[in-house]
Amino acid sequence: MPPMPPMPPDRPGVPNCLTMGTLDDQAARVDAAAREILDLQPRVEAGAPWPLAEVYGTEVEASWGPPELLAHLEEMLPFWLGETERILDGAPDGPPDAAVPFGRVASDPVRIGVIGRDRTVPLRELFTRLEADAARVARRMRALSDAETARVGRHPTQGELTVGQLFERFVTSHLEGHLDQFREILAARGA
Repeated sequence: MPPMPPMPPDRPGVPNCLTMGTLDDQAARVDAAAREILDLQPRVEAGAPWPLAEVYGTEVEASWGPPELLAHLEEMLPFWLGETERILDGAPDGPPDAAVPFGRVASDPVRIGVIGRDRTVPLRELFTRLEADAARVARRMRALSDAETARVGRHPTQGELTVGQLFERFVTSHLEGHLDQFREILAARGA
C-alpha cells in the first residue's frame, strides 16, 4: 500500500481543511478520482484473471493488485464515513466540543480481514460498490455545514483532526493515491 500523502498545507493547490468552510472541492476530487478508477474497469477486467496477492496486510512485502485495491476501497469509504458520523454525534459522556476518539490503524485485523474476504468478489461487483460508496461519501461531504466540517476527533496515531482534515487525509487524498496505484499496476502489466 502506498504511503499516506501529507496533510494540508503541505499539499500545494489543496485547500487547507482547517480554514475551508465546505467540502465541495474535496467532494469534487472524490467524484473525479472515483470516475477515473471506474473508467479503468474495462482495462482491469481485460487483464483478468489477476492473481491474488500472497501477502496483502501491512507487511513490507505486501503487494496489492486490482482485487485487493478494489476490496480496500469498498471497505474504506464507508468506514471513514461512519467515523465522520461518530465525530459529528460527539462523545456520549463528554462535553459537546470534546475531541471524539475515532479511526483505526493500517494493521487493524478487521480491515485486513475484509480485504482478504472481498478480494475474491467479482471485479464487476467491486466496481459497482465503489461507484455507490464514492457517490454517497461525496454527497455527504457536500451536505456538511461549516460547523460540522470543523468538528474535531482524535485519531490513535494522527492526533486531533477536524472532519475536513479526516476527509482529506483518509478519503480524498487516499482515493487519489489508489488511482495512481491502479495506473501503475496496469502500466506494468501492459493492460
